[in-house]
Amino acid sequence: MTAAWPQIFLKVLDIVLVAYLIYQFLNLVRGTRAAPMLVGVAALVLVFYFVRLGDLPTLNWLLSTLLPYAVFALIVVFQSEIRHALANLGRRISMMRSSTSSADVYDDIVLAANLFSQNQTGALIVIEREIGLRTYIESGVALDARLSYDLLATVFRPSAPLHDGAVIVQRDRIAAAACFLPLSMNPILSTQLGTRHRAAIGITEETDAVAVVISEETGSISLAVAGKIDRDLTVERLRERLTALLRRYAPAPSLPTPVEENFVEDEPPSSHPGGRHQDAGSRLKGDD
Repeated sequence: MTAAWPQIFLKVLDIVLVAYLIYQFLNLVRGTRAAPMLVGVAALVLVFYFVRLGDLPTLNWLLSTLLPYAVFALIVVFQSEIRHALANLGRRISMMRSSTSSADVYDDIVLAANLFSQNQTGALIVIEREIGLRTYIESGVALDARLSYDLLATVFRPSAPLHDGAVIVQRDRIAAAACFLPLSMNPILSTQLGTRHRAAIGITEETDAVAVVISEETGSISLAVAGKIDRDLTVERLRERLTALLRRYAPAPSLPTPVEENFVEDEPPSSHPGGRHQDAGSRLKGDD
């Protein structure tokens, strides 16, 4: 009886692996042009099965003759899907074996920040770390799209309807745009910084997130973390800071947060009162 358990385990494992492979294959072809082709292939398989059961020798001979060539035909038809699957597999293996920092994923943020700085486009990008930002994600417009330079440039385009709010990034995906963020409770900041920068500091006071801010007035790049902000960063310095911060966990700060000496404000302060949960996400335009 004891010897039967390993055999049962192997059979269950075999079934689970086959089911997983079938699921991954169906997930791969879902929503692509290969899906209707797969239905056609399944229909041909059923026809071949019933022909083998029935007394149709000529049709049975024809299908048996053509069946070996059908494998090559399937490779030609599904070549793009096969190439895509192999590329995904290679990326996953490379990510498992690579020892590089996870901050490399956010190079698109650095490139986008450089574009916004040159064009003086206001932007606020929040990167989630250990503490979840679901509350703030639900306050915006859900995107759940792969993080890319082109998408960030499109979202923060001045004519775009989502550019006034904050973008929240989860791992390598943009979870939401036009998000509402809490403003910093530090009373001194209300006279030194505008709404966009105070929102960046506010989210880093309450969570361990990292916020990248680009001023609409001056085009300067700032980085907020743990309730503090570094202003007038170069693109190279921003990349270095993100690489260091996203490599390790930084605990949430204790309040109140002291004001840094580099809080030099060259923009007019907001006229709104600085409450913690003030509506800051969609009223950031022209108020840095």
